[in-house]
Amino acid sequence: QVQLMESGGGLVQPGGSLRLSCAASGTIFNIAVMGWSRLTPGKQRELIATITREGVIYYEDSVKGRFTISRDNAKNTVDLQMNNVKPEDTAVYSCYAFLLGAKEGTSLSGSYEDYWGQGTQVTVSS
Repeated sequence: QVQLMESGGGLVQPGGSLRLSCAASGTIFNIAVMGWSRLTPGKQRELIATITREGVIYYEDSVKGRFTISRDNAKNTVDLQMNNVKPEDTAVYSCYAFLLGAKEGTSLSGSYEDYWGQGTQVTVSS
């Protein structure tokens, strides 16, 4: 059973900084992509940053130049450093991974699938 566990959300003032962290646990053979998404009321979930195992990075336009994604392949972790945050960054942020886990009930590799964490609230307000 694969789990993604986020930490680091909270309340931050506009212009401030916040760091989110996520750790993947369970039977994992390979994590091809890790990333972060966010969900705001009335909007669809948007994937805002991703990083491949090889270090190829994608940022959604609204966070470019302000957010930085990084990962530790040995620890199966991914972080999101959020700088110069704005009120419109207020959302539930969830960790994402596209990974190869085990077939259910076995220790054998299954197939690559999408996994999401439960999310952590980030509120940007003065």
